[in-house]
This record gives sequence, C-alpha cells and structure tokens, in this order.
Amino acid sequence: MTTPPVPQPPVSLRQFILKVHSRCNLDCDYCYVYHSADTSWQAKPRVMDVAVAEQVVRRVAEHAVAHRLPDVRVVLHGGEPLLLGAGQLGELLGVLGRGLAEAGVPVRFSLQTNGVLLTPDILDVLRRHRVGVSVSLDGTRAGHDRHRRFPKGGGSHGQVMSGLARLVAPEYRHLYAGLLCTVDLANDPVETYEALLASRPPRIDLLLPHGTWETPPPGLAFRRRRIPTAPPVATRGATARTGRTPYADWLRGVFDRWYDAPGRETGIRLFEELMAGVLGGAMRTESVGLAPATLAVVETDGSIEQSDSLKVAYEGAPETGLDVFRHSFDDVLDEPLVRQRQSGAVGLGPTCGRCPLVAVCGGGLFAHRYAPGSGFRNPSVYCADLAALIQHIRSRVRADLARASPHRPGLDVMGT
Repeated sequence: MTTPPVPQPPVSLRQFILKVHSRCNLDCDYCYVYHSADTSWQAKPRVMDVAVAEQVVRRVAEHAVAHRLPDVRVVLHGGEPLLLGAGQLGELLGVLGRGLAEAGVPVRFSLQTNGVLLTPDILDVLRRHRVGVSVSLDGTRAGHDRHRRFPKGGGSHGQVMSGLARLVAPEYRHLYAGLLCTVDLANDPVETYEALLASRPPRIDLLLPHGTWETPPPGLAFRRRRIPTAPPVATRGATARTGRTPYADWLRGVFDRWYDAPGRETGIRLFEELMAGVLGGAMRTESVGLAPATLAVVETDGSIEQSDSLKVAYEGAPETGLDVFRHSFDDVLDEPLVRQRQSGAVGLGPTCGRCPLVAVCGGGLFAHRYAPGSGFRNPSVYCADLAALIQHIRSRVRADLARASPHRPGLDVMGT
C-alpha cells in the first residue's frame, strides 16, 4: 500500500504583480489578456487608484513582516503600465516606495512594457524610483509587426526600437532588465535571436505562446484533446519519441547559436534554467522545474488573482474571490490552485509523475496543462517539445563535461 504524500506547508509570496493600467495601446493578436477565454478585463477600472495602491502596500508589508522576508519584488504590469503617464506613474511609485520603506521592507521594482511609451519624462520617473524595465520585442521588424500591432493595424516595431534606444542610453542603461520575446514558428530562430542581440539586452526571456489542450498554440493544433498518457521519454537515456516538436526545433536553433558563441552575449532564462536542472541545480522559474509559485496578481480594483496566464484556460480561471481590502495575502495561500502550484511533483498528474524528466520539466507552465474535465493535472501541451529540448540541452552539456573530464567516462547528467 502506497503512503499518500504529505501536504507541504504553503510557501510565502515574494512577487506581487500590480495591474496598474488595465488597457493597452497595442492589440497584439496573441495577447492572453484581451484575446483568450477570460474576459474579466472589460469590467476592471482602467487605472489603479491611489487608495488601492495604499492598501496593497499595507498587505504586502504585513505579509513580508509576518514571513520575515528579506525583500519583495513589485512588478508594474497591465495592459500597458506606461499609459499612466509620468505624473500618475511617479505618484503611484511614490506611494508604494514610501509605504514599504516605512514598514522596513526592502523592495525591488520592475516593470514590463511594450516599449512604445519609453519617453524621456517616463524614463526620468523610472530612474528616480530605480525601476527595472523589461521590454517586449519579437525580433526582426517583420516578425515583431506580424503580431504586435496598434489597434488600427500599424506595426509597432519602429516605436519600440526608438524607446529601446532611449533606454540603453548611458543615463538609463542601468534600468534595462531585458527583452521578452514570444516564439513564432514563422520566424527564423537565429535571425530572431540576432535581432534581439542588436539591442544589447542583459537577458532575454523566450516565451512559448500560451495555449491549452482545448485551445492549442499555433503549430500544435494536431494535439487538440490528444493528451498523452505516457511520458515522451520511454527508457533511461532515450531520446524523445520522434514526432512533431516544432517549438523544440525552433528553440534548439537558438540554443546552439547562443551556447556556441565564443563569449557570453546575453542570458537566456529558459536555457539557463534548464541547464541548471539537468545539472541537478536549483530552478527558480514557474515555467519549468518544480519550484513553488510565489506570485500574486493585484488588479486595478484591488482584487487578488493568481497568475494571469491562467486566463487562457477558462473564464474566471485566475480569480480567487479575494481583495486587498478584506483579505490578506496569507489567504491567497489557502486557494486550491495555489496549493497545487506550490506542491511540486505532488501536484502533477500521473503522466508527469512517471517521467524521468519531471524534475527539470516540472510539467511546464501551469496554465499550459489545462484540459476540460481533468483541469491542470495533465502534462503541458508542450510536453513533447519540452522533452526534446531538455534532452538536446542535456546532450550538449554532457558532451562538454565529458571532454572536460576525460578520465570519468561514466559521468552522467541528471541521471537519466
């Protein structure tokens, strides 16, 4: 008789994503906020009021002090957060910064933006409050403008590049946190990577388009409702079963170009996390690995939600029924889906539990596991792609380690 797993105590929240503006000046066709199953954005106030921000500060400080956190991260998000304008943005950051300082809670501010509104007055505000800035850029002009367009249809690449040029100027360069690029199979992977490098990012996040087993991402429509009942890795040391892994193929092209460069050009979070995983190290992202989720989202009206990537699953998926006026962030930790997202391998379904790559893959991003009827206890819709990519990275790392240790022929990476 198998002993049931013991539930793990909840892990305190460390990252608080504030939806400070619920609308956007672009209409990206893959946007999970405005073009997915959940439509709750339509009922949200456009702007986070100062009174909401003040209550957020109280709740964040309360949580940080109770759990003795060394610091917290506050991420300004949207919509497009820079639609606040320099005045409102400065006021909001002032409220957040002063409140947390008075509570003795160190904070790291960051912001995700489409880059169109990175004007000198905005950048001055961000510099004053030491806000790290990540910008969405999908590579070349053609690749970017295919999806990231203004509501009237014009592409945004030119305006984004102008904003980036201001951000990388010497007086603001220290704010530059990196680029966010959504993978598009129609774009050449190496050409995309080298276009991103042209903006000299300290880090790149390569993002898989959001999708589920009910609504698969582009290029994976053949997987609709065909949820695997066995892991894509059959035996010790096996390669992924042959089949269509278009995202793994695309990412392998970028990985090899990045990994084989004579010097470090930039960091790529996905690759670095997977390399850490195959070497048995700690992984710190929610998209792969088994690290517990430690973020909460606060909408413009003060409602507390889970990761907004869940919007792709079904109407109301991120909602908790909680808000910062009536509830603490400790209340969030009691939410069933939050507990599942924090439970590591225990929260995965049987297919993932049998897979030798589970410690590295971790089932993929939580939202990508959804299917009607079985919820989130499924492999990622990217299961085969993740397996193929992990095995490629493992083989490259293993070969390098073997060359560095010629007298250790039995050296293995990840033990699979």
